[in-house]
This record gives sequence, structure tokens and C-alpha cells, in this order.
Amino acid sequence: MDVNIALQPEAVAINRSERADEATKHSVLRQLSELYRDVYGLKASEVLEGLEQREALGSTGFGKGVAIPHCRSDAVKRPTLALLKLDTPCDFEAADAQPVGLVFGLVSPENAGATHLHALAAISRLLRDEAMLQALMDADDTEALFALLTNQFLRDAA
Repeated sequence: MDVNIALQPEAVAINRSERADEATKHSVLRQLSELYRDVYGLKASEVLEGLEQREALGSTGFGKGVAIPHCRSDAVKRPTLALLKLDTPCDFEAADAQPVGLVFGLVSPENAGATHLHALAAISRLLRDEAMLQALMDADDTEALFALLTNQFLRDAA
């Protein structure tokens, strides 16, 4: 990978609590912001506000069941990743109209213009690999998801 993205094992989570009729884009963004609070010590309300402001510009639904909500914050020193896998896919208003089951959150430093774009590109490249995307979708636990991500990012950095 061409950028140094922070990823803690605890920042990879599987949501098994949402009912199909309760899973909304807002509830997913809220859960993602709480993950940033719990793992990275960020203020959940600030992350949520940043993610929702970005969504207001246009959906971060990447397609193929994936979304990459992202924002910037002075509270981080480098791009910081979190992954939320949803047992109940959610409408994220993606261009392909597919419900989202994998949500890659990215919070980058406020002044990280090119670095933020490089981090988004690295995530995008990862998700364009059909075998990797399927492996992420099929993973049953957080350890498997974390291993897939770190192994791929390490391979890309080589």
C-alpha cells in the first residue's frame, strides 16, 4: 500500500444487532463513529458529523455491496481505517443500487489532501480485486477480516 493507514484489530467489527427494518445509512454511520470512539478515542459526535456532511455531498456507496464513508479530522495524525461488516445489508444509495454489507470508514487528518486521496485509492484497489472482495464478504469473524486486510495491505506495500 502506498500510504500508511492505521488499522487496529478492534476497529474491525461485525454488526449482528440490526434488524432489517432498522438498518439505515444513519444508523450505520452512527455505529461507525462509535467504533472510532471506542478504538481510536475520537469524539463520536464529530466523526458522525463529518461522515454525514460528506454523505450530503453524495453517497459513498462504492458499489458491489461496499461503502467507503470518509471525512477529515484534526484528531488523527494519519489516515485511520475502521471496517463494519453488516449481517443485514443496508441501502446506502450506491450508484449500482445494491445494498451495502461492508462499510470501510476512513478518517484522515484535516490537512491530508493527497494522503487522503491515496488512502481512498488503496481501499478502492483492494475492493476491485474480486477474490478479495468475496473473501471479505464470506469472512465469518473479525479475526479473518483483519487478517485479510492486513495481509493485502502488506502485500501491496512490498
